[in-house]
Amino acid sequence: MSEIFKKLILLGRPASGKSEVIDYLKNSAPDERLRRFHIGNIAEIDDFPMLWTWFEEDDILEKKFNKPRMHSTKDGYFLYEYQWHLLIERICLEYKKKIRDKKNYHDSITCLIEFSRGTEHGGYKEAFKHLSNEVLEDSAILYVNVPYEESLRKNRKRFNPDKPDSVLEHGLPDSKLERLYKNVDWEEISSGSPTNININGVEVPYVAFENMPSKTDDPMLLGPALDDVMKKLWEIYCT
Repeated sequence: MSEIFKKLILLGRPASGKSEVIDYLKNSAPDERLRRFHIGNIAEIDDFPMLWTWFEEDDILEKKFNKPRMHSTKDGYFLYEYQWHLLIERICLEYKKKIRDKKNYHDSITCLIEFSRGTEHGGYKEAFKHLSNEVLEDSAILYVNVPYEESLRKNRKRFNPDKPDSVLEHGLPDSKLERLYKNVDWEEISSGSPTNININGVEVPYVAFENMPSKTDDPMLLGPALDDVMKKLWEIYCT
């Protein structure tokens, strides 16, 4: 077993704290990050920049070329539900290219994979069907758990209208957050075992990071909380 997580999949509602966790890990000294969290050099795959590109392309098509939108409606919803699953396939493709282009990729690199799903567009149950075995094998899941009301509060707090494309500062209108993410199926899909989720025949270890009251707002609270949760996840990962 390597001394690092090869792949860490971060899940949770929008604004639950996933991006803050990643930011904390990225800004930790490499030696400390390895010792405390078993995270190596970091590579990221996040589906938010992918979907935001679709919205930007549609705005260009509509406003500059007077052409139909290809991906989304004018009010910012996908045209088709399968686009949510396409994003997961894109994540898997990006990972495949990473391990193709660097020999012994995981000798030093932990790949952080981030996405969020609500039941309105199939939930994690449907998203997981599109995760490749390449992604799932030797991966672990960190689920950042907050209720919808906390997701709503932090989504409002972080939104910067001048940087709608920013990973740390993007936000959703209240109505869209409610429609897309008020209901999630995490408890259902994790109910079979306190330590592992069987995804497409692969046993993937997981822990839930209980982020209430919020720890991701304060690095002084986040560090010790991550120590505890990552230690637990590493023990399951090594079993």
